Amino acid sequence: MGNWLYEFLLPKLEYLPYALLIGVCVFLIVSLIYALIRNRNGKPVRKATREALWGYFFILPWVVGICIFFLSGVANSLLYSFYNLKLDNVLRLEPLTGQDALGNTVYTPLANYISVFNKELNYPVTLANFAVSLILQLPIIIAFSLIIALMLNGKIKGRGVFRTIFFLPVIIATGPVMSQLTAQGVSSVPMVSQNTIASILTDFPEFISQPIMDLFSQLILILWNSGIQILIFLAGLQKVPNTLYEAAKIDGASGWETFWKITLPTLRSMILLNSIYTVVTLATNSTNPIIDLIYNATYAVTKGYSYGAAMTWLYTVVVAVLLLITFLLIREKKEKKSNDVWRRDVESAKRAGQNKKLNKLLGRRKAA
Repeated sequence: MGNWLYEFLLPKLEYLPYALLIGVCVFLIVSLIYALIRNRNGKPVRKATREALWGYFFILPWVVGICIFFLSGVANSLLYSFYNLKLDNVLRLEPLTGQDALGNTVYTPLANYISVFNKELNYPVTLANFAVSLILQLPIIIAFSLIIALMLNGKIKGRGVFRTIFFLPVIIATGPVMSQLTAQGVSSVPMVSQNTIASILTDFPEFISQPIMDLFSQLILILWNSGIQILIFLAGLQKVPNTLYEAAKIDGASGWETFWKITLPTLRSMILLNSIYTVVTLATNSTNPIIDLIYNATYAVTKGYSYGAAMTWLYTVVVAVLLLITFLLIREKKEKKSNDVWRRDVESAKRAGQNKKLNKLLGRRKAA
């Protein structure tokens, strides 16, 4: 297994971003030729296809940059995690080896990943603390951002000034500033005693009690991370048609009913966007203790870059799983067509003589 990885798979890993870039370019060229041939034969290309092609061509420079400058570094980082990286006069990659039960030398490409769990006793606990902290902080940030956005979207004087005030912490609260504020204790809620919280949480496991205590000790800084989310919610609120609110008001809907029936469903995509942005922001925050563990391991004499790369990829997998869970919980679910809508489509297909569409509708109904 290890011999096959080192001889065939891993050496090709660094070429993956460039292969992806070539594939994207080939796809765009083939699509362009297909569109030109259809136009020449008098068969117009659909509007959605034309718009998609223009969109792909506009983002092509970004795709080129992301493949060359970002994905190449990501692929190299993954490659280094399966080797022992040596930085002498030149960069050398030495395969990881070990001894089997008979004393023979065998390749062990996963040795760095196994060593992380064997040597870093605090690493699994820190990962669990991060996951619990994220579960606690995410709804607070999203709810706070939505409330402030609803307030700033109203007709109040000095609305632009208040928007600037809520966005300033995003610019001011950099890593060193946050560290100083946390050290001086100004990030915690003054009326909440840490000793009282600790006494309440004595019966809970550490990976649950510690994130809750950190939440109250850094609550103000957590709320300071809501500037971008507030602006995104404001942009979404300004896209909601006023006619919906006017129609709801005529029907006698209260403000609470309007919020749950109109505002919140309309902002569902914005909630998903803000949730993903918040997860990524918290995961890459400079005050995150996992970042410190990875940094110290990378520049330690006994560990090195390959060891730090293995820790980074384990952390990346955890963050990716949390992002996937967030997406599955908040995404917009497609509603199934009701019986009335299905009957209307069937009658319309019959009148128009669209046999293919009629058979498709009947087949979906039978499958359901």
